[in-house]
Amino acid sequence: MASEKSRVLVLGGTGYLGKRLVKASLRQGHPTFVLQRPENCMDINKIQLLLRLKKHGAKFIEGSLSDHESLVRAVKQVDVVISALSSSDISTTATQLQLKIVAAIKDAGNVKRFIPAEFCIDPARHVHGLEPAKTLNVHMMDVRKAIIEANIPYTSIAANCFAGYFVPNLCQLGSLLPPKDNKVSIFGDGNAKAIYVDENDIATYTVKTIDDPHTINKTLHLMPPENIRSQNDLISIWEKLTGKNYERSTISGEDYLAIMNGANAIIQFGITHNYPIFYEGGYLKSFKLKEGDEDATKLYPDVKYTTVEEYLKRYA
Repeated sequence: MASEKSRVLVLGGTGYLGKRLVKASLRQGHPTFVLQRPENCMDINKIQLLLRLKKHGAKFIEGSLSDHESLVRAVKQVDVVISALSSSDISTTATQLQLKIVAAIKDAGNVKRFIPAEFCIDPARHVHGLEPAKTLNVHMMDVRKAIIEANIPYTSIAANCFAGYFVPNLCQLGSLLPPKDNKVSIFGDGNAKAIYVDENDIATYTVKTIDDPHTINKTLHLMPPENIRSQNDLISIWEKLTGKNYERSTISGEDYLAIMNGANAIIQFGITHNYPIFYEGGYLKSFKLKEGDEDATKLYPDVKYTTVEEYLKRYA
């Protein structure tokens, strides 16, 4: 007789990744709940999305991240908690919210797995020397430390680069769509490799870990072999798909960082987060899995991930 599937609560279930996590959890047969927060009761877009998720089978649990007792009550109704709150917010408030979730899980005492809101390049590996990305890295490690100190079983997801933010635009700044003028900027020599992962695949792999003892208190690295690509690779694939040739111009590291001058906080974060990816030899230059790491594609070979070529075909 098959074991009963874990009950899953997704925090941030109406967000960019959160809605995908909800759907992936339902597809894999888990009773799935979304935290219905009173602070969102006047957000028509989120309400409509909640109703669509309900049609897929999701259920709602009322609770607030600012009300500890309501959050504890919500957590007590499930086995697994996934936080899909934005991990790109460097504010102290965002970190405090994550720590409130940790505190609620600790007090509830019943959660058998917590997946925190990281979903990026592993903060324990991807050490930033530039602000504001450096601060975000520190905050994520503070939350991870709190999880470990609270003795909460966890799995961290090193999702690497969300394909939607890097692949269609060929890593260009200022747009998430393919370049229209047949010109592209190359960062460094364009040969530094990064790992680009379809957001639906991130959700699928994440949910796979829920009842898997191999991933308890470990970091799952999403490393689809066909998606370990350089910027030049992406451009060449796009040229092949469209039959166009792109004029390439190089941007030095100094000029790349200079884009931050006068830019808003989101652009500044993006520049400092991406700098180690495109410059300094790339963050994969000396990367190796170590104790406490798992490779998602080897652990779950049944998952047919989306390749960067398949991702780009949507835009061709």
